Amino acid sequence: MELEKKDVWEYLAGAKKVLVGIGGEWRADRVPGIAGAYEALAGILAGKDYFIVTTNTDAAIYDSPLDPEKIVAPCGNETWRQCSRACTKDIWEPGEIPDDICPHCGAPLTGNTREAETYIEEGYLPQWQKYTAWLAMTMNRELLVLELGEGFKVPTVIRWPFEKTVYFNRKSRMYRVHQTLSQVTEEIGDRAEAVGENSVDWIKRLENML
Repeated sequence: MELEKKDVWEYLAGAKKVLVGIGGEWRADRVPGIAGAYEALAGILAGKDYFIVTTNTDAAIYDSPLDPEKIVAPCGNETWRQCSRACTKDIWEPGEIPDDICPHCGAPLTGNTREAETYIEEGYLPQWQKYTAWLAMTMNRELLVLELGEGFKVPTVIRWPFEKTVYFNRKSRMYRVHQTLSQVTEEIGDRAEAVGENSVDWIKRLENML
């Protein structure tokens, strides 16, 4: 049975919690004026109990009105710096080490992301613990899942876990929005809708309906 064609706003109004995944369609280097899209998303989520998982590492989301305590970026943050040799678990804020040289071993610093030769994951783990605790509280509650622009580069972070969440929570509803990769699995097809549209445009259009 296909998902009922109820307006997404009806699901948003009835949802106790909203889980959002943000993928490559939201990368700042791909979307001029990405700040406007994040502002639109913040407007849509205003007053809701939400959590956002992003695979983007550009940190643009942290310049938005969205609550940073409700965001986790498990692939890292390129504005944070780590030792390229991973000689230490230390992670530095932008500009904290002006010469961009590790004060411990003298190696160049690099972005604290999964693209580093050795990724220092301690940077995101505190937020990941908050996320998993929040996610545990969504079981058997009305949950709206918005997966926005996530492809298959790192499906183990958003795409597959979100499908699992929807599969086990019979009170959940999911919108998977992507220009070309919006397909949903058969197992959750009665509670998930594939939206073949650029997710940034979709969110802006949704926000205009407020």
